[in-house]
Amino acid sequence: MQEPALQLSQFIAGFWRTADWGMNTQQRLALIQGYLDLGVYSMDHADIYGGYQCEQLFGEALALAPELRERMQLISKCGIRLVNKHNPDVYLNHYDTTSEHILSSVENSLTRLKTDYLDLLLIHRPDPLMDANAVASAFTKLQRDGKVRHFGTSNFSPQQFDLLQSRCDQKLICNQVEISPSNMSTLHDGTLDHCQQHKLIPMAWSCLGGGNIFSAQDEQSVRLRSTLTRIADELGTDDISQVIYAWVMALPSKPHPIIGSGNIERITSAVNASKLQLNCQQWFSIWQASTGHGVP
Repeated sequence: MQEPALQLSQFIAGFWRTADWGMNTQQRLALIQGYLDLGVYSMDHADIYGGYQCEQLFGEALALAPELRERMQLISKCGIRLVNKHNPDVYLNHYDTTSEHILSSVENSLTRLKTDYLDLLLIHRPDPLMDANAVASAFTKLQRDGKVRHFGTSNFSPQQFDLLQSRCDQKLICNQVEISPSNMSTLHDGTLDHCQQHKLIPMAWSCLGGGNIFSAQDEQSVRLRSTLTRIADELGTDDISQVIYAWVMALPSKPHPIIGSGNIERITSAVNASKLQLNCQQWFSIWQASTGHGVP
């Protein structure tokens, strides 16, 4: 039976830095509630985040208010194995998209997140050893057993995505990729065109360029800061991160930006970027600041 279409929140809550925030369990719960109150109900995780700690930290907070589970979507990713105390047999970081690893990874994520199912599971990175039939088999079992409702990819090229889709009975619904003014590769390599063509959901990670846009002194970052500051002034905001999110959301494939903050004020500011609308020249001014030249 085909699951109904998944509607992600316009912004996605990213929890890859949870272990760095120094929050106690009650503070993590307050953050989750804050996201939900702002209409951000899609929660992005991966098994490896925080050295396999972040899902556990989120699950401990959710256990304090389990009724919140029905108000959120839980997303996780798998397919990477790290050298870690949890993996005594691993001596080298590597990809693993075998059916066995996908199934065991999901079981571990469910345990850590303290939930019975994931709303969405993504293969974290393209694996040159990926057997698409094996991944499809794992997806089918996970959906049949009620453990995962929807599936997608992360950082896949259009060709890699199509390969996996060709073997899956389920419609893969999204591709999580990097999109920012400082890294526009997915705007020009066909990835976002592919999303638009097949009505896939692009989830955008590292929209703020890892923070370099705000402080780095390389020529690109300096140009971007100057241009973003000017446009922020034109749009009536003093927060250039809002301009960046608005720039990402202006793309016709309609990306959903991932907010990776534990600060509710920054999260609120990010969500308010949905009120901004860049005109065509403002959008291309940022494009030009990134590339260092005008359009050909």
